[in-house]
Amino acid sequence: MLKNVKPTVWGLAAIAASALVSVPAAQAAELWVPELPSIQVGLPAGALPPPGVYGQLDNYFAQFVDYSGHGNKLPDAAIDALVEIPTILWVPGITVLGANYAAAIAIPFVYDSYQALQHVTPGPGNLGLFNTALVPAILSWMLPQHFFVRASTVFFLNDATNTMADLVKGNLKNGGAPTGNGYSTFLPDIGISWLNNGWDLSADLRFSVPLGSTTAPGYNYRTGNIFLGDYTVEKTVGAWTLGFGASQITQIQKDTFNGNTVPASLYRNWSIGPVVGYQFKGGMEVTALWAHSVMTTGGVGGDAFDLRLTTAF
Repeated sequence: MLKNVKPTVWGLAAIAASALVSVPAAQAAELWVPELPSIQVGLPAGALPPPGVYGQLDNYFAQFVDYSGHGNKLPDAAIDALVEIPTILWVPGITVLGANYAAAIAIPFVYDSYQALQHVTPGPGNLGLFNTALVPAILSWMLPQHFFVRASTVFFLNDATNTMADLVKGNLKNGGAPTGNGYSTFLPDIGISWLNNGWDLSADLRFSVPLGSTTAPGYNYRTGNIFLGDYTVEKTVGAWTLGFGASQITQIQKDTFNGNTVPASLYRNWSIGPVVGYQFKGGMEVTALWAHSVMTTGGVGGDAFDLRLTTAF
């Protein structure tokens, strides 16, 4: 059943934006880390499906407010975002290093409206492409005792419709934040799952490494390295799947602005929420999840809802 296919699109949905890291000291704001909170919750992180071509569409809506580096809510700084993330995964049926091999691509679209962002005047919001995500290698090993381990390499290309550099230059006047980052990012990813008798216990662990910085006249901003994790506990009975998820975003290196370390720029966010899925007889699976932030510092937190459609072509 498609439940065994879900690992295919193991979460390239993760590819859209997730955090607005405020930088009051620099009188600017550097925007996106490359993954949304809880975007990989509800996906068996360690496994791949049988050979074939698979598709996933995440419809992700978030209402976030900004928090200071000390965890204080900044009610006048808020963002509403709708992120559409189509993902294609190809499993050719070959083995590399004893593991099943796959490759994938995701091209996210972002619509956002951000209040109280410097250089942004009121308007309807901003629509455009986030950075394209290429995944040239996904390797999944089946281990004893129903364990699966997956390793992959994700590259986010520097091809967003607009970036923080456009905002600093005053080119965005529609009331929205930039749709992507002005640099490429490398993100190694490890997924671990225990899959048995309808149970899925999974952890997806990623490490975001920016390969450049956002630059504009008088502006050079580099985001620090960030650890991201999504965790799933769910049970499938018949056509239904019920469970619970949690996610974390833990920035481990401070940002720099024009060569100087930005104080209180370590973004931290923990989210939790339920997961519900249904497997249709025609092959499509629908999964809905809600993520509620329970602790946020140095960035945005709030409530997010994802409606995920997964199918085999």
